[in-house]
Amino acid sequence: GSAGMDVSTDNAIIIDSLLKLHKVPLKDHGPIGKGLSALLLGRSSATLQGIFVHPGVIDADYMGQICAFVSTPSPPVTIPAKTHIAQLIPFKSCALKTGSKLQGDGGFESMGEPQVYCTQVISDQRPNMVCTLTMPQTTPLHIKVSGMIATGADVTIIS
Repeated sequence: GSAGMDVSTDNAIIIDSLLKLHKVPLKDHGPIGKGLSALLLGRSSATLQGIFVHPGVIDADYMGQICAFVSTPSPPVTIPAKTHIAQLIPFKSCALKTGSKLQGDGGFESMGEPQVYCTQVISDQRPNMVCTLTMPQTTPLHIKVSGMIATGADVTIIS
């Protein structure tokens, strides 16, 4: 069977600007059901038509209308109502719950406190450095790690 569920536009949309992101309401609403979250990915047929659906995550507790961010390299593009432009790939999240606040219909925002606070001076030693990890309620409390550290917008990888 299919890995995902097709989702379609709610209304006709005209994308009239080059590479600008447009928030496009889809016909479906959250929650996905059964405690599942979902990846929102563009359909290959939309990409072939010059419609780029940017990937997104729909949280298990999101209760509003599902929207997609869409752009095109060759405006103007008209997307008729009820056009299947994306698909939802359901998954069971294994992320730790960081708070009691439900997502509700407030999409496109962070829903929890950051798990790690870290700043690092960029030097000629980077990416190899010594790092001390502190883990409350564990033994030992502190662990020194020497190795490669790579940072991104939302994640730090220690190898």
